[in-house]
Amino acid sequence: MPEPAAPSSWRITLPHTTAAVPIARALIRKAFADMHVPADSDTAELLTAELVANAVEHTAGDKPIELVIEVLPSGHQHVEVHDNDPAPVEGLGDDAFPEADPLDEGGRGLLLIRTLSVDSGYRPTEQGKVVWFRLPAGPVG
Repeated sequence: MPEPAAPSSWRITLPHTTAAVPIARALIRKAFADMHVPADSDTAELLTAELVANAVEHTAGDKPIELVIEVLPSGHQHVEVHDNDPAPVEGLGDDAFPEADPLDEGGRGLLLIRTLSVDSGYRPTEQGKVVWFRLPAGPVG
């Protein structure tokens, strides 16, 4: 039986500005294409944009954000956003969905991440935290 392929990954530093969101969207599509991954790039772009936008909006300072895109040996696509704020992310990593007022402009990004990914969560790091999601393996379509 052959060994599973080694993971393929990209690690990109993004500015701590709203300009990081469209950059991240373009980079995730490019990363999956370069790694020859049959991925749902539209979903990956949407969820990545949500994570990057949250990191920019909810972390203070101008320390860069890091985007990590990895294809696991299982074929799952794993995307992480590293920021400098250690505060937990309400609505990920637990069983309760945060309540979203239908009239509020925001508050649905984490719901999208939990609904459209096969897994998601966050973990503390020495520099802050990592927020992540995982998309399914296999061909799209």
